[in-house]
Amino acid sequence: MNVLRKGAPLRAPRLSGSDAGREALGLDRIHMGDCIAEMNALPPSSVDIVFADPPYNLQLQGELKRPDESRVDAVDDDWDQFESFAAYDAFTREWLAAVKRVMKPSATLWVIGSYHNIFRVGAAMQDLGFWILNDVIWRKANPMPNFRGRRFTNAHETLIWAAREPNAKGYVFNYEMLKGGNEDVQVRSDWLIPLCTGAERLKDGDGRKIHPTQKPEALLARVLLSASKPGDVVLDPFLGSGTSAAVAKRLRRHFIGIERDPGYAAAATRRIAAVEPLPEAALAAPPSAREATRVAFSALVERGLVTPGAELTDAKGRVRAVVRADGTIAIVANNAPAVGSIHRMGALAQGAEACNGWTFWHVEQEGRLHPIDMLRARLRAELGVGSE
Repeated sequence: MNVLRKGAPLRAPRLSGSDAGREALGLDRIHMGDCIAEMNALPPSSVDIVFADPPYNLQLQGELKRPDESRVDAVDDDWDQFESFAAYDAFTREWLAAVKRVMKPSATLWVIGSYHNIFRVGAAMQDLGFWILNDVIWRKANPMPNFRGRRFTNAHETLIWAAREPNAKGYVFNYEMLKGGNEDVQVRSDWLIPLCTGAERLKDGDGRKIHPTQKPEALLARVLLSASKPGDVVLDPFLGSGTSAAVAKRLRRHFIGIERDPGYAAAATRRIAAVEPLPEAALAAPPSAREATRVAFSALVERGLVTPGAELTDAKGRVRAVVRADGTIAIVANNAPAVGSIHRMGALAQGAEACNGWTFWHVEQEGRLHPIDMLRARLRAELGVGSE
């Protein structure tokens, strides 16, 4: 693992995964230095996703102690110290502007923070033209208690997920994959994930934490699995202990990490070097419904996967329709016959404005009801088509 102390050349490389392209961007390396200067040295429109864990500006006044007067190992490092909110806001706008310049038009940005800073960061993002897609609550399964008992336990942090600009198109969101891994239920915007503890926590020879705000790998894995693909370039302008880079390598993404503290960079380098990428088969995602090649219901009829005159029903067998030779279906609704597409007839049967006919209608085969979407998948496999 190499550590770069200078930014990459300004000429944008062809990001084909070649050695020349990786060298031009400084991929899979830690860039030592100020994050703004290092980002300004990167080619414009060159990264696919950004994860930023900036200083929180905690504004701690003196030591934080427990009721028994023992000292809490809180964040009191110089990098989290700003002379005023105005100074913090100026720094935030500057690094956000540098991030925006290196993002591809389809790239997205994730920023994590606490109540101390996330609202200020969010306002700056909107002022700079970022378009907020979601705010995600990282709910800590094992939060640090409020030792003085004068406030609620601070049990969460907030992530803001944003596109580079309004009306951004083509950004990655692996909806079907996430839903499939969540027992076919949409993934919510509140994530219950424990703090980084145990063997995952980096410590020095004396058993002390190397970095006070090391994030859990599970959190970064969910971010990258949600909004990136294998081979994408992940930028982290505040690399710290290297969690984002370690997870990126394991998930077969490229990374650009920027860190100004030599101690953090050295620990991150050792950590990343020990990571083994997962097998490609463990990461390959099926094409999303939006990407899949269009197959009309009439094609199923033409290929004999559904025969004219066959009966379709809903999942509970309460609504029935007959398949016609032209690929439309006929039902009786409100004692009147109606003919139309699988989508329009599905909506009519439910009294709804719209319907996904592929999942609403079922056909009986071998004594069981199957959604006709299963037959569409079979036809795609026969034709050898996946995504456009």
